[in-house]
Amino acid sequence: MAIKRTLGSAFLTCVCVSWAWGQQVASPPPPTPAPSPAGTVTLSVPRSTTLQVALDKEVRVKRVGQPVHGRLIEPVYAFDEQLIPVGSEVLGRITQLEAVTGKKRFLAALNADFTPTRRINLEFDELILADGRHIPLKTGVTPGSGRAIQLVTTADTQKKKTAKGVAREKTKEALEEAKRKWHEAMKQIKTPGRMHRLGRLAVAQLPVHPQYLGAGTVYFAELKEPLDFGSKPLSTQTLASFATPPPPCNLLAHAQLVTPLSSATTPLGAPVEAVLTQPLFSGERIIFPQGSLLKGSVVQAQPARRLARHGKLRFVFHELFPPDGLQQKLDAYLEGVQADQAQHVKFDTEGGAQPTSPKTRYLLTGLSVALAAAAYQDSEAGDVGASSSGNAGQGAAGGAAGFKLVGILAGAFIHSRPFALGMGVYGASRSVYSEFLARGREVVFQKGTAMEIGLWMERNCDASAPPEQAR
Repeated sequence: MAIKRTLGSAFLTCVCVSWAWGQQVASPPPPTPAPSPAGTVTLSVPRSTTLQVALDKEVRVKRVGQPVHGRLIEPVYAFDEQLIPVGSEVLGRITQLEAVTGKKRFLAALNADFTPTRRINLEFDELILADGRHIPLKTGVTPGSGRAIQLVTTADTQKKKTAKGVAREKTKEALEEAKRKWHEAMKQIKTPGRMHRLGRLAVAQLPVHPQYLGAGTVYFAELKEPLDFGSKPLSTQTLASFATPPPPCNLLAHAQLVTPLSSATTPLGAPVEAVLTQPLFSGERIIFPQGSLLKGSVVQAQPARRLARHGKLRFVFHELFPPDGLQQKLDAYLEGVQADQAQHVKFDTEGGAQPTSPKTRYLLTGLSVALAAAAYQDSEAGDVGASSSGNAGQGAAGGAAGFKLVGILAGAFIHSRPFALGMGVYGASRSVYSEFLARGREVVFQKGTAMEIGLWMERNCDASAPPEQAR
């Protein structure tokens, strides 16, 4: 019996081993993960992208349909590749000459201007690349654009000596490089010389004068249809860069404003969005691609007030969303912005923007008051035997203070002391009111305004490291 039990146990052991071996042979080993192929990225310029176009030739406005010619002053990227370089030609036309309202015409007539400036609507419909390709466009020009602008930065503003302040100080060289690129882009525009500008200023004083679109006038043309440039493969290194630790803390990014802002109408706490228009690199590694979205809020919004007190506006960004990437927490501050040259925008120590009054206002107001005083003194002298040349001189002085060139001519030929005195007082009081008593100017940033934004990342920070910058 013992022998039978031993043989049975051995038989069962053989059966079990045979079953287990059969199962191992029948079940194939788990497949080895194949290396994933590098992905691809679509090279397209999406709808709502803003193209910045500067007129490179002066245009005397005549009719609807009149052609205009400009050049791009901001490159256009997709992900990490430049698609449209600075200097590309852009063709357009005048689509509408808006009628002048009765109120505006009346106020202009009080200033002896019988051809007040009309609002002109443009449309850009063709892009010409350096290789000769013609690409049709469908755009709409952002309302409020069409001005001479400049890049204003915080490079000359003293910052507080905090850790973040030290990091921002490191961005000064990067800001200077951004200004250099801006000036290089504007060199392609044949801006008029001083004598030409003086001539145009003299013509503008005439009661009837033509209207011009000056060379260097910048328009924000928003795409209504996307532009397709195909696609390209992405290297494994590029894909892997998005799985690496957070980028350096000290960054300077180039972006465009998505949310239009105004110190007069934007409420405190309003959301603000901007999009990176150029990729941000650290060496050869891409940190954030073009199209990354910045989200923030308005932290100061003060409308302009009487007594020439200008509006103030300040906003910050708190989050960054790369395309198909992980959200990044950050603090981002405005370090540079495109602004209307006539606004004289400056930054305060906290990165807030505010217009400033030009020093010439004292000179011009003083001149108007001096002309009015001269007319008054001549009126007090009131000698019946005064020469006609003296009357003509005082009349011209009073007229100059009141109605510019028209006032000078009228005052010279109308030998009337009351007329000269009235013209002088009117001109002086108008100058004092507009420069010192009226409401100040607002801070206005249109959609598509280019900005230099300092990014302060929360982790892995080395404030002494030089800032990375968009290429």
